[in-house]
Amino acid sequence: MHYDAENSIQQEGVMALVRHVALVSESNNAQMSDLLRVSAALQKQASRDLAPIWEISATVDAFAKLEDVPDGYWPMIIKDNIGYNAAGIHMDKDGQPFALISSASTVDEWSLTASHEMCEMLVDPSGDRQMTSDSPKAEQGRVSFLVEVCDPSEAADFAYSANGILVSDFYTPNYFDPVTASGVRYSYTSAITAPRQVLRGGYLSWKDSVSGHWWQETWFDGGEPAFRDIGAADAKAGSIRAFVDRLTGTRTAQAIARGRVSAHGAGLTVAQAQRSLGATAAMWREQISEILGRPDRRRTTKQAAKKRPRGRKR
Repeated sequence: MHYDAENSIQQEGVMALVRHVALVSESNNAQMSDLLRVSAALQKQASRDLAPIWEISATVDAFAKLEDVPDGYWPMIIKDNIGYNAAGIHMDKDGQPFALISSASTVDEWSLTASHEMCEMLVDPSGDRQMTSDSPKAEQGRVSFLVEVCDPSEAADFAYSANGILVSDFYTPNYFDPVTASGVRYSYTSAITAPRQVLRGGYLSWKDSVSGHWWQETWFDGGEPAFRDIGAADAKAGSIRAFVDRLTGTRTAQAIARGRVSAHGAGLTVAQAQRSLGATAAMWREQISEILGRPDRRRTTKQAAKKRPRGRKR
């Protein structure tokens, strides 16, 4: 048996394929410093949260430009003014996924979108993965659900933080269980409390094999979710996910745009945590200076600036 050692790791005695994701900005709203912080948060989410639940392995790295992305990586590109129809996951000419992400004025907004796209790309690279379970619409019986792990709880209200960066909730494989059971986790944050539940701002998509039509349960407006028939999948759209995303892109953007203000599990922002981060960085620099046997220039410069007398006003 042959395997690619560079793209595989050992997981409990089984060789698992490692998926590599690249984060690239072609927007003035997402600078390299932001890109590095978000990629670190997405890496933590992928390895700590998503991997053990969905049995996937992934790396997430930031690159300065698209030309720097190595072969074999799935790029997520942040751009300005791409519109709702273009945003989301696409397939390149080699059949590999890539994502287009709309930039935003705040890091929390585009980081939440990037997290959403990353989770769904890693769990379902093709955009056509389906799981069978009972339809929320009683008279339909058994149906095939499109596996879009972030959609039912995609709103910012249900997001959480990784390294102080806002990331998306996602459902677990138990989301398609036939009945509710105590002690079962249906989404990472436990915001979803029952199988096939749709939260405010989210939606769920499935195919009714009798009619051949795709249906959705959406909670975009009003006090409760509603059903809608979105018809047969458009073959020109590419994947089923692309077909669905074109119908829901505007609503997804609205649900995510509320950002950290409405996120119940967001925790501290990077700015709020900056004091402790700065103290840790100072501790590292001091210890490095001791090891090297020379003073930290940053520290001595700051101390000199504090001691320097201020000039008199004339």
